[in-house]
Amino acid sequence: MSAFNSTIPGLVWAYHFKPGHGACTALPIEATRNDLPEDEGFLWLHLSLADMRVAGFLENYPGLNSQAVAALTTHDTHAAITLDDQHVYGTLVDFQRDFDHDTKDIGWLHFLVSERVIITTRLQPLRSVDRVRSAIEKNAARYKQPIDLFETLVAEFQRGLIGLVMEFTEELNLIEDYVYENAPRDERRRLAPVRRTVVRLHRHLRTILTLMRRAAAADDEDMPMGFDDVASRLIGRLEAVDHDVYALQERARLLHEEIDSKLSSETNRHLYILSIMTAFLLPPSLVTGFFGMNTSSLPFSQGVHGTMFALGFMVLSVAIAWWLLRRTGIF
Repeated sequence: MSAFNSTIPGLVWAYHFKPGHGACTALPIEATRNDLPEDEGFLWLHLSLADMRVAGFLENYPGLNSQAVAALTTHDTHAAITLDDQHVYGTLVDFQRDFDHDTKDIGWLHFLVSERVIITTRLQPLRSVDRVRSAIEKNAARYKQPIDLFETLVAEFQRGLIGLVMEFTEELNLIEDYVYENAPRDERRRLAPVRRTVVRLHRHLRTILTLMRRAAAADDEDMPMGFDDVASRLIGRLEAVDHDVYALQERARLLHEEIDSKLSSETNRHLYILSIMTAFLLPPSLVTGFFGMNTSSLPFSQGVHGTMFALGFMVLSVAIAWWLLRRTGIF
């Protein structure tokens, strides 16, 4: 059986858009290469890289060069955007999705956008892709060309970031309440995952923004139709949320420093108390050490009140130590 007659490997879903008719058709999961329409409209193919045959299918897909195939099948974990001969392809950051709930784990969406097709691939299920699919089911007429789907994918990631920023803001509010209590607790373990996620998101956001600006400044002959306007809108969206993420990162850093400062102050206070106790107990220890030498001719070794005299010397030594500490301003 030829590759064109076999089912499309790794197919998660496929949609055929007909902008002129306002229609969108979902292809069956058992669709073959021959079932992909080549008439008017455009296609969205979403593939899972868990199927090792995806690379072979894409290598035989018309219109894809080796660089585009490599971008769609790579396992690199860094963002990339490349414009080449009216094609846009690369890798975007996204959030992974579990079977029944969203997660804060970072995933990677590989994409290619041309005039007639948008192909996306991923290893794990991703949040933004599922949300775009739901939006298509509700209103497919808004998508006139593949670049519109690309814009929606990035916009959904930005909306997910806004929700995550709000969630982390509430988490930091709770940590802040504990930190500034009269009896502060060590909240570093609770703060650590927030800081780690926010730092990673800020790093990836800055990379995507840089790549998007560079792509928007590319030659017009390399851009798909409408990419310039889409890139400008996406840059504005991402810059706004990047500002919020950076502010969240700074707030988490300051909270961490405040926690360290309070714990350091608490440790110093404990050491101060321990030092004072040592200063008070050291002179009596010297007295007991002197009378415990078991040598000959010890004072008060004879008689009935030797212990009381030794106790008096101990009390006197504590009083002298207290007077010296007060005189020097230590206590």
